[in-house]
Amino acid sequence: MDTTQLLKGVLDLAVLAVVRDEDGYGYDIVRRLRDAGIGDVGDASVYGTLRRLYSGGALSSYVVPSDGGPHRKYYAITGQGKHMLDEQIATWSHFAVAMSGLLAPHVPPSAAAVPLADAAPPGSDAASGATAPALFHPPAEPTGILSEGAQR
Repeated sequence: MDTTQLLKGVLDLAVLAVVRDEDGYGYDIVRRLRDAGIGDVGDASVYGTLRRLYSGGALSSYVVPSDGGPHRKYYAITGQGKHMLDEQIATWSHFAVAMSGLLAPHVPPSAAAVPLADAAPPGSDAASGATAPALFHPPAEPTGILSEGAQR
């Protein structure tokens, strides 16, 4: 599946999640996204997203001198950005559960099933222990991107 269009729709969410716990400069944020499993992300897309989120007030920035090259512009999440991230986490969680329900009847038997409770927002019917395809399962070792926000 070409994930380009999917990525366009969730890149703001991914970038905000990456800088939620630790500020980062452009290439560092790209690397952290790739390390999290979003390998198709392009440098230019991330830099454009950073500029847009900064212009919209979701990120602040500051410059740190570098010993071995040009200064680095770091980005930090703002209060507005945290609020935006919380809202987008809730939206993504509901969307992922809905998509899992739509796709479940068509998942090949070889695909591993995971409890919906792992991905479902608290208080949703999906948190009942039903199973869904592994398409939206978080990494085996949580990165903190969804786990903290989903508990709020």
